[in-house]
Amino acid sequence: MNPIDWAVLVLTLGGIVAYGLWHGRAAQRNMEGYLLADRRMPWYHVTLSVMATQASAITFLSAPGQAYTDGMRFVQFYFGLPLAMIVISVTFIPLFRKLKVFTAYQLLEERFDVKTRTLTSLLFLIPRALSTGVTIAAPSIILTTILGWDLYWTNIITGAIVTIYCVFGGSRTISYTQLQQMFVVLGGMFIAGYMAVKMLPQGLGFADSLEIAGKFGKTNVLDWKFDLSNRYNVWSGFIGGFFLQLSYFGTDQSQVGRYLSGESVSESRFGLLMNGILKVPMQFFILMVGALVFVFYQFEQPPLFFNQTELKKVEQTPQYQSLLARDTKVFEQKKEAVSQLATALKSDDAAAVNQSTAQVLALNKESNALRKEAKDLMKQTSGATDLNDTNYIFLSFVTKYLPVGMIGLLIAVILLASMGSMASAFNSLSSCTVVDIYYRLINKNGSEQHYYQFSRWVTLFWGIFCIIVAQFTANIGSLIEAVNILGSWFYGTILGVFLVAFYFKSVKGDAVFWAAILAEIAVIYCWWIDLTAFLWLNLIGCVLVVLLSLLFGLFRK
Repeated sequence: MNPIDWAVLVLTLGGIVAYGLWHGRAAQRNMEGYLLADRRMPWYHVTLSVMATQASAITFLSAPGQAYTDGMRFVQFYFGLPLAMIVISVTFIPLFRKLKVFTAYQLLEERFDVKTRTLTSLLFLIPRALSTGVTIAAPSIILTTILGWDLYWTNIITGAIVTIYCVFGGSRTISYTQLQQMFVVLGGMFIAGYMAVKMLPQGLGFADSLEIAGKFGKTNVLDWKFDLSNRYNVWSGFIGGFFLQLSYFGTDQSQVGRYLSGESVSESRFGLLMNGILKVPMQFFILMVGALVFVFYQFEQPPLFFNQTELKKVEQTPQYQSLLARDTKVFEQKKEAVSQLATALKSDDAAAVNQSTAQVLALNKESNALRKEAKDLMKQTSGATDLNDTNYIFLSFVTKYLPVGMIGLLIAVILLASMGSMASAFNSLSSCTVVDIYYRLINKNGSEQHYYQFSRWVTLFWGIFCIIVAQFTANIGSLIEAVNILGSWFYGTILGVFLVAFYFKSVKGDAVFWAAILAEIAVIYCWWIDLTAFLWLNLIGCVLVVLLSLLFGLFRK
């Protein structure tokens, strides 16, 4: 990178971390101050902190690439979120606030017993620790490939920065840091989208870009066809997505801890509802940036494979050079056809539009076939295993085509997004370990100062653990899908336990405890045999817990 980009990167990261630590100094040096920011955060802090927790670097690296390769249909994944926010605001928040809990799982001991609380807490800790490792690795893998940074040290440095300000600043520092992070992140994505349009041939604007993207099937926002094997359609988004989001925001401590820090029930509710209003448009915007980058690459020849590290292993071979020559020829033909399509769209000539669209799609099919040949060549020649380059598309565009200064800013955006979600994860892992395991099962007689200091050590432990996990996270395909699949293994079961706690008062602890264990085994088995698309696993897990709990309750009677 250019020295100016390095300066922008360092100043942006350093300034935001320093700002958060400065505000975090006012927190009380006790467990409530460290874990929940003294429960004094206003609604807008809650909103942006909740959004920053969910919108990791995976969102800003993988989502544009997802739109580039698969269109914008991924936005349907979030369709169940607004309804989930309403249910949580009405049902979960008042009860959490009434009981003055530190973690969501304390409620389960009040309702059932300590073993159910501990089991559910462990069901949270396992996937959250693993997915946080993926969150650390996400930007590191891509930055290593694009910029030549060392993966091992990039993981360590990224994870260490967040661990340090979490250990010393606690939840208040996290909240103030996330506030600034979201402003910079959204601003950086807007700049990327603006530049993708600005660098198009003269005469083509934003609306033209979307029309062209639509002809390639990249603006496929809605799919009403009911298909259990289809990962992203309206039904999987509203039903499976609702259960996933309800479990994530209602029972995942990384999110519960964000709105428990609100200074009142109304502040927490309003902050969460605003997240429900803003999240879908934000995700739509990020995916739209990916669609705009796709249009840009109709006029600038893209590489046959965006992971340059893997590509360099074969690019000097005669087979690859032959593929490249064929790809260049197809690209020039497609570029001309896309220009003709743009002219036809502007003149509103339906016959010309249809003719140009057919030609463009035929050439695009040829282009995709050449990309597949390139992947097959890499697999045969170098034994490459990471043949999904979705995660490399957006950052490749940023580093190759954006002007000096903006590259540093966009890389800062990616790192800041990673830091925001990592910080909440470390805080939640620490909260559950200290409150649900250490305080409840090991030492109930410590002082406030003891638990405060122990929380800091636990945060340090989880930071190191997640960095170690990151070192083993590499060839897992689309990172945004990997994290959501991992969550879908557990979130449905956890949600089922909470729904039984809220709505089935006759069910006792033993029934729901064994129901949760059996449901979790069933969910993992359904995934193992590829029974259905992963979003439906959330519904399966939740329904199984409820039904088995009721059945076991009847046997008990």
